[in-house]
Parts: sequence; structure tokens; C-alpha cells
Amino acid sequence: MTRFAIDPPTALHLAREGLRPHAAHQLVAPSSLRSRALELLLGEVRAGTLEDRAALEIHNSLTELKVRLLGDRVSRRNAWDLARRFDWDRLSEAEYLSVAQLQADALVTLDPGLAAKAADVVPLAPVDALFTE
Repeated sequence: MTRFAIDPPTALHLAREGLRPHAAHQLVAPSSLRSRALELLLGEVRAGTLEDRAALEIHNSLTELKVRLLGDRVSRRNAWDLARRFDWDRLSEAEYLSVAQLQADALVTLDPGLAAKAADVVPLAPVDALFTE
């Protein structure tokens, strides 16, 4: 079994497309995943690029995505240490890197900024890796 950490843009991509990872894989993420993904949907609705109904349908699909959500003390502390080490202003990206570092084989992200930060911290995998054994 391969464990992949995913971020909100990746989770939304899977939800929008109705995609599910191969049965041989497990998805992991910080416990904030769904809230942050919902914030992204809210931003699209407020920008006028997505209707409320469509956003809520995507949210429903997102809640059906099987992801092990983690929010333990060790993950939070590791996120803190990463943010301090790299002098980041926020913990949000550090949370995804922390979960990837502690609980996953690789991080799958569609966020170029997070991918750039991850390059020095954890292995990256393309989205397509989720669908192959």
C-alpha cells in the first residue's frame, strides 16, 4: 500500500472529476483538508466562477472521498518546526508537508507554491500516481 498526502486543490480535483485512487493506495491529509477545500469553493462562488449549487455538489463528492484525516500533536508540532525552519508566516502549508513527512510516501499537490516548498522536504508524486498500482 502506498500512502499519499493530498492538499485541498488535489482533493477538489478528485471530487470534481469523480475520481477515486486505486484500491492499493491510502490518502492522508491534515484534519483541516475539507474546511480549506470548502474555502476554495467559497472563493470561486464569490468570484462568480462557480454557482452555489455546483459548489455544494462538489463538497458532497469531497465528503465521500476516503481520506485519513490527521490532527495529532506530533503532526502539529512538526508543522510548527517546518514553518520555523523555513521562516514561513503561516502553518497551513506546513501542515500538509508535516503529514506527508510523517505519514505518507509522497505528497500529491496541484499547487505550484506548495510543490516548490515540498521539494526540500518530502517526495512529490503526480496526480496520475493515485490511479496506478
